[in-house]
Amino acid sequence: MDLHLNNKVIVISGGAKGIGAAIAKSVAAEGALPVIISRDENDNKKLVAEIEEQGLKAGYVTAELSNPDSCKDAIDNILIKYKVIDGLVNNAGANDGIGLENGNYEGFIASLHKNVVHYYLLAQHALPALKESKGSIVNIGSKTAETGQGGTSGYAAANGARNALTREWAVELLPYSIRVNAVIVAEAWTPLYQSWISTFNNAEEKLKSITDKIPLEKRMTKVEEIADMVAFLLSDRSSHTTGQLIHVDGGYVHLDRAL
Repeated sequence: MDLHLNNKVIVISGGAKGIGAAIAKSVAAEGALPVIISRDENDNKKLVAEIEEQGLKAGYVTAELSNPDSCKDAIDNILIKYKVIDGLVNNAGANDGIGLENGNYEGFIASLHKNVVHYYLLAQHALPALKESKGSIVNIGSKTAETGQGGTSGYAAANGARNALTREWAVELLPYSIRVNAVIVAEAWTPLYQSWISTFNNAEEKLKSITDKIPLEKRMTKVEEIADMVAFLLSDRSSHTTGQLIHVDGGYVHLDRAL
């Protein structure tokens, strides 16, 4: 299926590794120009080089998105160079373990800045360009907003906000034909996830105990499976889909635990 993304400029936050990198590769394969925003210059260059080696296009901006001023600078720099923004993928963030019992105000607020404030700021700064292009926004979310996890109040609250903002923006941006959707992730094999699993003495057992609870095929979701859904939602092939929270999770969140 041709997704009609050829030459579209797609901004992807947290785009240098994991899910973001998979999204960048997926849209590049469809002929789009992914522009990744990430804090690590070397990671950014490495991914762009990898994409370009395949004869495809990519760009990057290095920015620390927990700094509000950097969000505006990143979008401004992208518009100076590329003139347009056809799609925005809000993806950057990390499960940082800021809990209720053992957390504090400073850690909680920092977690919100790390995980959701920049979703709002990037969308706000990109909005004039998205209005011109009638572009699309895709927010990446986590099951923690719906299932809870324990010991991660900041991240769970941020993901609840991501879900709410998806629906809120879908309503607010209807007059501009800007579609806003979210892809909700449960258990996906990313570098961050791998690092977390490796902290357990019985890492293989721990991983099996998780995958055994994933209804479809008892396996982790591949980042490519998430990326391909994002590419579809960015494209005009999903032209009447907005305000949706789409779970690419092998049925983890909604199917009966008895399975």
